[in-house]
Amino acid sequence: MNDDLQAAEDGLADGTSSFHKLGKGMVAFLRATLGFEPEIMREASELLADAESTASADHRKAQRDSHVHRSAIYPIGSEFALCNAEAQLMSAIVGVLNESLTESIRGFYKLRKAFVTLDGILAAEDKYMRGRSNQIVSSRASVDSLRSNTSVRSMKGMPGGFGDKPTDAKLPEKSLLDTVRQNEAQAAAKTMNTGKAQPLSDDDDDDDFYDVDEFHENSPKTDTYAGHIEIDGIRKDLAKTSLDEESSRSETHDLPPPKALSSNHQVLDHDPDSDVFSNPIDVFIHTGANLYFGLLLVMISMIPPAFNKLLFIIGFHGDRDRGLRLLWQASKFHNINGAMAGLCLLGYYHAVVGFADILPEPSTAKISGSETQQDVQGYPKERCEALLQDMRTRHPKSHLWLLEEARMEAMNRRLSTALSILGTTSKTKSPLKQVEALNMFEKSLNAMYIHDYALCAESFLNCVKLNNWSHALYYYIAGAAHVELYRHAKTSTKPSEKEAKKHAEKATECLHLAPKHAGKKKFMARQLPFDVFVTRKIQKWDARAKERGVPFIDAVGVSPLEEMIFFWNGYRRMDEGQLQTSLENLDGSAGFEANKSTWAKEEADENAVLAVLRGATLRNLGEYDKAAKVLKDGVLDVPGAELKGGLRDDWTGPCAHYEMGVGAWMRKGERGKEEEEWVRECEGWIEKAAKWESYELDARVGLKVATAQDTLKKYWEGRRGRN
Repeated sequence: MNDDLQAAEDGLADGTSSFHKLGKGMVAFLRATLGFEPEIMREASELLADAESTASADHRKAQRDSHVHRSAIYPIGSEFALCNAEAQLMSAIVGVLNESLTESIRGFYKLRKAFVTLDGILAAEDKYMRGRSNQIVSSRASVDSLRSNTSVRSMKGMPGGFGDKPTDAKLPEKSLLDTVRQNEAQAAAKTMNTGKAQPLSDDDDDDDFYDVDEFHENSPKTDTYAGHIEIDGIRKDLAKTSLDEESSRSETHDLPPPKALSSNHQVLDHDPDSDVFSNPIDVFIHTGANLYFGLLLVMISMIPPAFNKLLFIIGFHGDRDRGLRLLWQASKFHNINGAMAGLCLLGYYHAVVGFADILPEPSTAKISGSETQQDVQGYPKERCEALLQDMRTRHPKSHLWLLEEARMEAMNRRLSTALSILGTTSKTKSPLKQVEALNMFEKSLNAMYIHDYALCAESFLNCVKLNNWSHALYYYIAGAAHVELYRHAKTSTKPSEKEAKKHAEKATECLHLAPKHAGKKKFMARQLPFDVFVTRKIQKWDARAKERGVPFIDAVGVSPLEEMIFFWNGYRRMDEGQLQTSLENLDGSAGFEANKSTWAKEEADENAVLAVLRGATLRNLGEYDKAAKVLKDGVLDVPGAELKGGLRDDWTGPCAHYEMGVGAWMRKGERGKEEEEWVRECEGWIEKAAKWESYELDARVGLKVATAQDTLKKYWEGRRGRN
């Protein structure tokens, strides 16, 4: 976490334990997810598979080893079960990022298996905390008993002051993995009798995949995850998936989905200096389980509506609030899990929350202990600032934290400061090429938001040299920046035909390079969404140029750079002056000299693009009535058939509905209308956007819609709680 992965690899090279192998896999995982290079992703998959296998074997050995660590909190061998689950989760993420659909499905299957183990570990913490609570109540009810020598002796035996000594503690007779395997066998027997399982594929890969039953909203909730088995203490809080590959091949035939998670958890949220964490192995288990289970819950909660069917493959639903609380808890600790949790949290708040518009309002409602809703919902500015400062102190050489600092400045509409920070990183380069690529990409985006077109074009072309994830996108945005430079050269107070010609040639070159690089990268065996978008846009402009008999550069319609700003939600990061510049650019798209004679005859979808972008800009300026009128005139009142099909931009309809919802949400404090009326109006628009048919970039827009739905759900829960 200090940008020295080579030193980490050297330190781990000679180790053969589960922990060493997990460390090697984690280093490769970081390289893979920071850069998305195929060869590194393959290496990460191999190392993580080795770590998973070794951890499973060590877990089995732990059941027969009398000298193994015996925790007062966790079942025997939980440290190895955790290593197994961590390797599975990282392997699952790499698998989903893989271009193979089979690997992606296997990745989702591994997510489920990791969920089972992690949920079991946290259920052990839940049981432990309930035991502590019961003893506290019992102690208060009987002062004489509290003062007895017997009670005092028993309290001294366990970290935290309650229960028996760790070596004398009554531990589960079966381990987590053994219990899971037994449950799988029972599920398999039941499935073979009912014959409900349907294979998803006919290949002969290591794992067989089957459809899972639908999640039922009316299913009874339990205090902990129960699956379809009876609860008998911690041992049976697990689902029917194997954490051992050999067992899964021979025993697994069906994966019935677990019940919904209960929010009634006794959270182990003590600070690192608590005597509960006197044993470093317990610290490793606690922080690892909180990190990876928290990350898993947050990831699944963000699945956009277009991918809802994936939830039936995974078999469970996310819980964003609980996941964030778990990540915050892990971030308290000064170990690798704490650092990873900090990186995940800052990444979530600056990328995911920064991408959304409809977010929870600050609240002081209690969650557990001293935590409040404000701690995890929306954007907890002060808490994120403190976390970033802590991480920079712990890891002063890492450019990852400088990147997050730049993102934080952008979130606060200080784009110039953000660019200045990213400029500092270019002077003292990170030894990690992947981190350099991330910094360059962030610099490119900020240059785009701040309307520094030359820097934007140059930076995106540098991204081509540093990263091979989506060259089509990089060339496209670089070309779009040159389109703006061309238009400004033509319409400035001192027009320059020489400059205009130079930028026209560069724009044409970059924009036509983009589709040549499209399709080289795939996600779940499909082209990247932006690659599809870019290819269609170039085809559209080529067709317009041929039809109108004009140069390609003059066939480009609404500012493609402003369109990219919209899809990256750059308007939310702009100050008032930068938003006004965007409005001028958009008005220039309609009034630009080359388009004056043809704009009145533009197709409805091009006018709709202009309306959505102008509406979003006006909404960010607080001009909600103007924004709503622009959206209604340009999109909502236009027949839907005119906005889709062929080379048209079919994303304007759902985006206009989303923008109307955001406008209503932002106005809920205004006089003249009850707050709940505004929220209901917002909900109506968002639900229409969520149920929209498939359209271009629906997954990207769907992330914002999913966050909005989660926020609205929390709003109504809060209202019911106050009534």
